[in-house]
Amino acid sequence: MGIIDIFFPKKKEQVAINSYFRTLNAYTPSFTTYDGGLYEMDLTRSAIHTFANQVSKLKPEVTGKARPELNKILQYKPNPIMDTTKFLYKLATILSVHNTAIIAPLFNKDETKIIGLYPLLPSNAEVVEYRKKLWLRYRFINGEVGAIEFDKVGILNQYFYRDEFFGESNGAMSNTLKLLDIQNQGMQDAIEQSATIRFMAKIGQNVRPEDLKAERDRFSQMNLSNENRSGVMIFDAKYADVQQIESKPYLIDSDQMESIKNNVFNYFGTNENILQNKFDEDGWNAYYEGKIEPFSTQLSLVLTNMFFSEREKAEGNSILLTANRMQYASNKTKLQVSTQLFDRGILSTNDVMDIWNLPHVEDGDKRYIRREYTGAENLDNELSEVDDEE
Repeated sequence: MGIIDIFFPKKKEQVAINSYFRTLNAYTPSFTTYDGGLYEMDLTRSAIHTFANQVSKLKPEVTGKARPELNKILQYKPNPIMDTTKFLYKLATILSVHNTAIIAPLFNKDETKIIGLYPLLPSNAEVVEYRKKLWLRYRFINGEVGAIEFDKVGILNQYFYRDEFFGESNGAMSNTLKLLDIQNQGMQDAIEQSATIRFMAKIGQNVRPEDLKAERDRFSQMNLSNENRSGVMIFDAKYADVQQIESKPYLIDSDQMESIKNNVFNYFGTNENILQNKFDEDGWNAYYEGKIEPFSTQLSLVLTNMFFSEREKAEGNSILLTANRMQYASNKTKLQVSTQLFDRGILSTNDVMDIWNLPHVEDGDKRYIRREYTGAENLDNELSEVDDEE
């Protein structure tokens, strides 16, 4: 059984899909003045990589008793070729580049339970309708086509507006990416030219183009090559003037570059400190709440709907993606949270160990509470015990 059969198992009856469909034109360059697309520009790729890298640290947790075996699948190996960090990283990257990410389910042999997940590029996917039922049809690189019921797949979106299934394109970034590419090319050309053109010579008579080229080569070979070790330049009377061109470093317009960078940062919800790992505690919390948390919330709902029935969800079964938000906090903040929440029974010993990135300990899931923090209904009993002891 191949990878296509695993995620898109053949049905007993051939599904003839010939009705209305919508096609995603994903990973198409926003404009054609440079080779590549959104992921090929250094600044945009850095923003996407940083987001995906932080998302890969999320921890899936299964609540409820319906399917406890999912913890092992989601926390370690969602599919045969990816661990959880790679799965989350790729899913976040696909969503950032295409504004849509597809999660294909991996079923057991009798197709009654989902036992794995695989992220798919939306570029080869289309939603089609057959017999009043929606299907997701996917065309693989080798040309094979698979189809699966639409309600069995997971879809993540951002910039979700006109289409009922997929997010918008990144056309809004076209002008910014074009300016970024033009500026990079202009800087490269200017640096190359300033490094190669060192002298300007004027010949005092008219010569044919081919003779001019030959004379230039002769002059360069005699005076500007490594063969001239004397440091002296000699030229005959045919030259009316020879001037040295001062090589100046090319300086880009800082205001223009800052404006382009800010456009990219605003679009991807990031900033320079985040990309260069120079953020402080407040900066990280703002990035998490504005960028990471919406992703984790959406993915939690998508996975919950994929794995659990309506009855199971009503009974409290769900999948949550959580993060150790204290990992970037200062030691002072970590200490305050650890001490103030531990002795109130809010955090267990292992919860505190997680805050400090330390391994769990035996019986570390127990919770403790200081003696004075007790329920009001227990005060009378405790006072009676004190009186008896006296």
